[in-house]
Amino acid sequence: MAAYVNRTISMMAGDGPHNVGLNNGNVRVNMSNVDSPLQIFVRAKKKINDIFVEIDDYVKDAVTFMHAVSGDNSIATPQDVTNVEAYVSKVQAIREVLKRDHMKVAFFGRTSNGKSTVINAMLHDKILPSGIGHTTNCFLQVEGSDTDEAFLRTEGSDEKQPVQSVSQLGHALCASRLQECSLVHVYWPRELCALLRDDVVLVDSPGVDVTPNLDEWIDQYCLDADVFVLVANAESTLMVTEKNFFHKVSTKISQPNIFILNNRWDASASEPEYLDQVRTQHANRCVDFLSRELRVCSPKEAEERIFFISAKEALLTRMREREKPVTSPMLVEGHQVRYFEFVDFERKFEECISQSAVRTKFAQHSRRGKNIASDVMAKLDQVYNSATEQKSAKVEKQRILHEQLSSIEEQLTTVTRQMKDKINRMVESVEHKVSLTLSQEIRRLSALVDEYDTPFRADRAALEQYKRALHRHVEAGLGSRLKKRLSHDIGHEMDEAQKEMAERMYNILPMHKRAAAATVMQPHQQPFEVLYRLNCDNLCADFTEDLSFRFSYGLTAIIQRFQGRGHTKTALKNAPQYTPILATITPAPNSVELARPGGVIGPFSAEEWSLVSKFALGALTSQGTMGGLLLSGLLLKTVGWRIVAVTGAVYGALYLYERLTWTAKAQERLFKKQYVTHASNKLRLIVDLTSANCSHQVQQELSTMFARLCRLIDEATTEMDEELCEVREAIKMLEDASTSAKKLRNKANYLGHELELFDDAFLAHTN
Repeated sequence: MAAYVNRTISMMAGDGPHNVGLNNGNVRVNMSNVDSPLQIFVRAKKKINDIFVEIDDYVKDAVTFMHAVSGDNSIATPQDVTNVEAYVSKVQAIREVLKRDHMKVAFFGRTSNGKSTVINAMLHDKILPSGIGHTTNCFLQVEGSDTDEAFLRTEGSDEKQPVQSVSQLGHALCASRLQECSLVHVYWPRELCALLRDDVVLVDSPGVDVTPNLDEWIDQYCLDADVFVLVANAESTLMVTEKNFFHKVSTKISQPNIFILNNRWDASASEPEYLDQVRTQHANRCVDFLSRELRVCSPKEAEERIFFISAKEALLTRMREREKPVTSPMLVEGHQVRYFEFVDFERKFEECISQSAVRTKFAQHSRRGKNIASDVMAKLDQVYNSATEQKSAKVEKQRILHEQLSSIEEQLTTVTRQMKDKINRMVESVEHKVSLTLSQEIRRLSALVDEYDTPFRADRAALEQYKRALHRHVEAGLGSRLKKRLSHDIGHEMDEAQKEMAERMYNILPMHKRAAAATVMQPHQQPFEVLYRLNCDNLCADFTEDLSFRFSYGLTAIIQRFQGRGHTKTALKNAPQYTPILATITPAPNSVELARPGGVIGPFSAEEWSLVSKFALGALTSQGTMGGLLLSGLLLKTVGWRIVAVTGAVYGALYLYERLTWTAKAQERLFKKQYVTHASNKLRLIVDLTSANCSHQVQQELSTMFARLCRLIDEATTEMDEELCEVREAIKMLEDASTSAKKLRNKANYLGHELELFDDAFLAHTN
């Protein structure tokens, strides 16, 4: 009794969440909940809700990120995306549960033990039906409402009913009774009650002695309860039915929090002499039940969970405190002490339910939040590592591509310079070779013309046809010989040059491009042929033959033979001047004098030489007999008639011989000789042009081949440039991915740290 009095005095001194005082003999209680233990649950609920809002945003950001890095890049697999997406619904479910989470206390006991009255007293108002004949026949759950209106809803219905209908729905004597396992939600404005404002839900139940379906009750309404309050009748003792119910509860819930209220303790006022003995007896039995039979707490803890109260007195006191009309008798002696113990019960109950609810409601969510953040962070670690590895590979590939492009550019510059020099040398060599070969063939033109053996006729029509045929023969012969001599050598040099180009260009290409370019880089398989056209028809179109007979030993022919056709007249007009040479040796008799002093030339004097020249010119110009006779007369006077006669006979015989042999064959020989002379002169004029054309052909062929190879290099470098751009874009994407993954990982660490702080702040002291 002394401990009880001390505890009561402590409450009166203001120790606890409710400040208690006396005012004109009445009990006054200030229900301020600023320092209420229930605020721990409220703050914990708000904190963990805020954390899970961030977790929800974090998981959604992670899903968006995983979608962005999945696909062709293969940074994240579809299974990874699916796994992260699954956490979205899990977090949403947790958030929904957290929104509905509240501290739940369930009141059980035998019928008419005062469970509804205890709840009304805790709510400071008569909300649930209580009193004589008011027996609860179903479960009534009282919870806070955000509106100013009090209403109720039956299970399975959204219809709002007036709260006065609780008497009809939950009253055992009502005509239309609900089933014992039915649940009626009673919504009471939060502002009217501190418990409801702090998310406490109170569940009233039918008597445990009215139905055998205790297991069903436990499964439906007890598994999520944070505190159980056994309302016993202090005028009797704990009954077997009450014990059996909580034995069943302890088998399904590990160490449930149970408070035992010995209600109707005001009856002890009529027998004060037995007060301590009865209290001790009830207390020992309750402690034994909690600690030894149920084993939910130690005996010391059990003593702190057993209270002797009068719920009816507490309700009346609080209704008077709120100045509400009551029709109850005067309170019996000792009601203040019993009320103080009821307040003490509320304080211990609030501490217990707050700690229990924080532990049971939020500890699991905190662990799941950590696991979700950890699992998502593990996936992000995989993405980060994969992005980092791929980025390193891409950076290395970018470096290799840069080096390859630089090397190709340098090699291509070197090869281009060398190939240009080689092409220029080949062009000069081909030009020289063609010029030399064509000159040699021109010198052999007479042999080629002699090979033409078509019958020759001197008439004009036949002669024109003969010339055209000879043009074609010469053109074909020269062409075939030039091709035979040039095409093979030049073609061989061309093939060697093209092979060298292909090999040099092939070595420039990167390894992975060589296989595809091998067939394209092969030189042309067709043999090289020198292309040119002599076109003798046009070249010798101005050729005019001269087939008139001319005596080979005529005076004109002799002079032309010695002096040349262009210098005949000059030689005849200007006699040579010889320096006189003195004879040192006596000339032999009958010898011809070689030189005479005083302008004597040979056997003729200057006057004689002038006369001979005039006659010779006359003979040359007139080509008549008179000139010949005059010349003969001069000769006759000079050398004698015998010599002249013999010379004339021989000369005439030669003339007759040549005249008789002037046949078509001789004319053909003369024609071919004239043609060879004319064609040779014309062909020499086009030697440089032909050699230049051939060298240009070689240059064009090699330049085309080199340009084709350069295009292959350009295509390869273009592909490499495009690949380099793709690599740069991939590196940029991987950098963004790794940066985003790192940020999300940091956010996961932050969320884990927040949950650790939550555990330290709200869960550590409850364990």
